[in-house]
Amino acid sequence: MTIRELDPKLVWEQFDDITRVPRPSKKEGKIIEFLVNFAEAHGFDYRKDEIGNVVIYKGATPGFEGRPTVVLQSHMDMVCEKNSDVEFDFENDAIRTKIDGEWVKAEGTTLGADCGIGMAAALAVLLDENLQHGAIEALFTVDEETGLTGAFELGEGMLKGKYLINLDSEDEGEIFIGCAGGIDTVATFHYHNEEAPKGYNWFRVDVSDLLGGHSGDDIDKGRANSNKIVARLLWDAQQSYQMRLSYFCGGNLRNAIPREAYAIFGVPTRLKEEFVKRYRMFAEDVRSEFQFTEPNFKITLNEMPEVPTVLDEATQTALVNALVGVPNGVLAMSFAVQGLVETSTNLASVKFEGENAIVVTSSQRSSVESAKTYAMQTVESVFALAGADVAHSDGYPGWAPNPDSNLLAVTVESYKRLFGVEPKVRAIHAGLECGLFLEKYPELEMVSFGPTLRGVHSPDERLEIATVRKFWDLLADVLLHIE
Repeated sequence: MTIRELDPKLVWEQFDDITRVPRPSKKEGKIIEFLVNFAEAHGFDYRKDEIGNVVIYKGATPGFEGRPTVVLQSHMDMVCEKNSDVEFDFENDAIRTKIDGEWVKAEGTTLGADCGIGMAAALAVLLDENLQHGAIEALFTVDEETGLTGAFELGEGMLKGKYLINLDSEDEGEIFIGCAGGIDTVATFHYHNEEAPKGYNWFRVDVSDLLGGHSGDDIDKGRANSNKIVARLLWDAQQSYQMRLSYFCGGNLRNAIPREAYAIFGVPTRLKEEFVKRYRMFAEDVRSEFQFTEPNFKITLNEMPEVPTVLDEATQTALVNALVGVPNGVLAMSFAVQGLVETSTNLASVKFEGENAIVVTSSQRSSVESAKTYAMQTVESVFALAGADVAHSDGYPGWAPNPDSNLLAVTVESYKRLFGVEPKVRAIHAGLECGLFLEKYPELEMVSFGPTLRGVHSPDERLEIATVRKFWDLLADVLLHIE
């Protein structure tokens, strides 16, 4: 069986079509063309703004002309992560999907169900002649994953809807009415190369096979950060074994918990055996530390040929100290919503870039604006004390819950009527575009729901098949009953 044969067939057919179109963040040209061609082929009016967002319009079905217009919103781009042993070109290759028991997955890469399944549902609504609903505005935004650029720069007059359903959630049975705001903090260390010292043995340490995941939705799951683990070993080697660092590379995306990292470094030959013993103890300690949350954790140490250069000692010390010292993970839990992470930070990536620059990217999130600012200040202070140049993204606002929303009431009633149980109504620590839409359209009422996804932003991303039917039925019922 292929995914095109799964139920509901119309949704899965659209999803399969979407997975065949490359759509990395900031390189959405092919998926934009796909959407425009879809609209033209089926006779729908559409608009495309300057940044690349697309809205496809469908009129109300007979008898529903007086109903309010509903915006169905999803984002075009996907996180592009793959296992290191997988050959894949995200700019040209189609995602290789497979059915694995009760889940749909990809072969060694992210699946793109975030937010491809939301896109698919919106396209299916446009196509399904059996649904009854008021006017529909299907909004597809660009660059949600790396900057929310589409939501920030949404063209004037693109939307007229009173209600917006965000299709970018990952837990069936949960209706989201709020989300965290966020900001990125980027530190740049400037260094100069020195000739590698003589009488040293050189090593490469690799941390891999971590679960990773979404830096908002998964930050409270106790998962290891590959950059932090490598930095901890380097700190130990720096303190006790006269370590000299040649290279560090870890993580990729600002909104993903890093799964892999490595460093190339040396210790004096006379201290080699002592260091290797210490490394083995460190590896066992970390394996034990994360035994319940990182079942596939792998760390390896391999000898390397002699390297030509190392970082200057002052920059090396500052970098290693900062990577160990900067906070990472959950900073505070919410007192307003039980079980909700209020504030967090993620040490996302460490990259040597250009000439003599090391760029460290981190992201801070909070549902409380002042706490988000304080988290950003805390991270900036650590890097500033280490002598790095620090810059920030523009950041994005949170979405304040509106428990009295008519759209929420209709959605809850639809869920109870369809499935006989009360859905959970909650806020999410991940960032959604909803807060930015509210800035442009302050009268909007919004909810977010979707099928169940796991392992999002990692090659373990998977979509639970049975929940797609429930997602679709809920969406259709809300559109039928919203007044």
